[in-house]
Amino acid sequence: MTAPSAGDRLCFSQVRQRTLALTAQWSIEEMAAQSMPDASPTKWHLAHTSWFFEQFILLPLLPGYRPFHPRFNALFNSYYQGHGQPYPRSQRGLLARPSLEEVLAYRAHVDEAMTTPEEHFRETIAPWVTLGLHHEMQHQELMLTDRLHLLWHNPLHRVPTGGPRSLRPALEAREAQSFVGGRVEIGSDAANGFSFDCERPRHPHHLAPYALDSRPVSNGQWLAFMADGGYRNPDCWLSDGWQCCQNEQWQAPLYWQQDSQGAWHQLGLAGFAPLDPDAPVCHISYFEADAYARWAGARLPTEQEWEHAAAPHPVAGHFAESGMWRPRAANGEGMVQLYGDVWEWTQSPYVPYPGFRPTPGIAGEYNGKFMCGQFVLRGGSCATPVAQMRPGYRNFFYPHQRWQFSGLRLAQDLNHARLQP
Repeated sequence: MTAPSAGDRLCFSQVRQRTLALTAQWSIEEMAAQSMPDASPTKWHLAHTSWFFEQFILLPLLPGYRPFHPRFNALFNSYYQGHGQPYPRSQRGLLARPSLEEVLAYRAHVDEAMTTPEEHFRETIAPWVTLGLHHEMQHQELMLTDRLHLLWHNPLHRVPTGGPRSLRPALEAREAQSFVGGRVEIGSDAANGFSFDCERPRHPHHLAPYALDSRPVSNGQWLAFMADGGYRNPDCWLSDGWQCCQNEQWQAPLYWQQDSQGAWHQLGLAGFAPLDPDAPVCHISYFEADAYARWAGARLPTEQEWEHAAAPHPVAGHFAESGMWRPRAANGEGMVQLYGDVWEWTQSPYVPYPGFRPTPGIAGEYNGKFMCGQFVLRGGSCATPVAQMRPGYRNFFYPHQRWQFSGLRLAQDLNHARLQP
């Protein structure tokens, strides 16, 4: 962890208020529901982000602090075994109590304690506040993705009719940028602002020459994959991926649905809308991304290739602050949409960098113990707060998961690159 800037006092209030603003128009009922074990109720997110500040800062560092409720530690602990046995993740939707009103009072209680004017306390907690704010921004994104998954299960969100009868699958030529590779520096530098421990240490890495597509794969391109039998051809798939595809009966990305006339629509947080063929495809698993890459005669990039290509570009794009929470078609020339719109799957397993050391103490449970069986995504999405993003940021999910705004960008070994699909 690194110390926050002088503006972090204002940032604390801004981040906490933005969490509440996200949920201002959501009903009490939908904030209490849980659509699957991988998702959490909004009410739980609101409480857990307050639990983090209470357990990591207020109780150990603020003399005389009294917890809001003696049993909230067990209810709103996510996975920190050092803080006791957490309440089962799959049962968070059963927590009818505490009420939403009491959870909001809990947040206010924590916020008031965090704004104590005592100068020594503010100096002591500064690195922990920064970690807590980035933690809360991660949960802001999860609140959006978890809510979208909940809406998907509600039959009141029906597919409209009257859209175009069909979209023509796109097989347009791909554009790619070549990189000579060689010795590059990968990872975040703790001296240059906040980063999670899994992004460090910054270290040398050798890259072979490679090519990276100038933009993510689009919905129109994905339709071509579907039209060519991509979901029916086991030759495109990893063995585990094919088994998952068959078991789950995947036929299209998550949240895609056809109306009675055969037109494709996509569910977003504002409801169904006709599929935009030029927007990046999203809500696909690693297995689907890998299958598409094989079908296209390409591959997924490594996370080191992605970071090397993205590092010279400013962190700018379509992020959560736009309020759209739906990927948009790319604009511009050259390498575009490296940041925002969709998280991009890489072929890299989520493992420690050379020389990795977890953050000392209980915060060491934040990332390190999940470095098994997951794959890295890069770049952020339309649901990611822009303040979270930097070239070295590593997101990670299991290969079957697809309720996040996850897409892909194709890569190839330069000596074998064929820039036509």
